[in-house]
Amino acid sequence: MRVTVIDYKAGNLTSVLKALRHLGAEVEVSDADLAPIASAERIVLPGVGHFAATQYLDSTGLAAAIHEAIGRGVPFLGICVGMQWLYAGSTEAPDQAGLGHFPEQCARFSDSHEKVPHVGWNSLEAKASSRLLAGVKLGEFVYFTHSYKAPVSADTAAITQYIEPFASAVERENVMGVQFHPEKSGETGLKILRNFLAWERQGMA
Repeated sequence: MRVTVIDYKAGNLTSVLKALRHLGAEVEVSDADLAPIASAERIVLPGVGHFAATQYLDSTGLAAAIHEAIGRGVPFLGICVGMQWLYAGSTEAPDQAGLGHFPEQCARFSDSHEKVPHVGWNSLEAKASSRLLAGVKLGEFVYFTHSYKAPVSADTAAITQYIEPFASAVERENVMGVQFHPEKSGETGLKILRNFLAWERQGMA
């Protein structure tokens, strides 16, 4: 299975590539080259840091190419900021639009006695209907590092509690995102990546 990993100069590529190759995937990296997107079988968008960095996706034409690939039914997985980019935007960079596949806005955690960013291991409450999280039991732990989060909505595939409930995974048809880092989440993370690699285009053209 060939996986195209997007390098927009703000992703944790090394660990993601290592995890995917460990699972037997054939991996190619695309930055400003749109050709791999046009022939992609799977697309992964890892990301760390500031939401404003996603402007690179717009300026290079990657955002439009990804949108077109998603429309063809290509399975897509966004990781951390890559998941946040699937939404309309984030209060971290109000002038930078996201893909808008999900209509909600990402926002910073509310003021609290808890520390922000949210860093470390925390548990998932996955929906039984989630294909991406198939086999992930209630309370399994994954690794997070983030200050901004997506709200719980109809497309939420898993909920995590930190200061407030937030969407730790999102899923609609062939578009998926995880706020945590599966490549740093041990066997649970590998299970989730394995589910993504095994994804079939059910109900897609």
